[in-house]
Amino acid sequence: MTVTSVDKDLDHLTLTLIADFAAPVEQVWQLWADPRRLERWWGPPSYPATFEEHDLTPGGEVRYFMTGPEGEKFGGWWRITSVTPPTALEFTDGFSDAEGKPNPEMPVTTMRMTLTERDGGTRMELRSVFDSREQMEQLAGMGMVEGLRAAVGQMDDVLAG
Repeated sequence: MTVTSVDKDLDHLTLTLIADFAAPVEQVWQLWADPRRLERWWGPPSYPATFEEHDLTPGGEVRYFMTGPEGEKFGGWWRITSVTPPTALEFTDGFSDAEGKPNPEMPVTTMRMTLTERDGGTRMELRSVFDSREQMEQLAGMGMVEGLRAAVGQMDDVLAG
């Protein structure tokens, strides 16, 4: 399994996932930079993602939806705050409504992804920062931790393909 640890820190309102890959940094970066590769792992296995917009530049937007087992669609968006290819990406992450517009009733998190060389491969750290403990607990209750672990767990197969 790719994921080596998941740490929920209620005091600092963070969720940090660490994953190690037997692939170079540039190859792992492409799993974020290429929307077709991103579709193959973002979202749990039974909720595949479709990326409709993918602009990884500061101020750029990413829009996607995940399709559930019964065909229901769940939208999401990212607003890119910083990007340092091939080692770092930071973005605001939120939910969208049926029209693809940000849903103000749902929590928004800040995510930072960093890639570093480690033991001939790559270590990825994905840190989510929440605005409040309530938001953190709400997203955890919706399955964020399990979903993120399952999604990242698919990255090895995409790297091998």
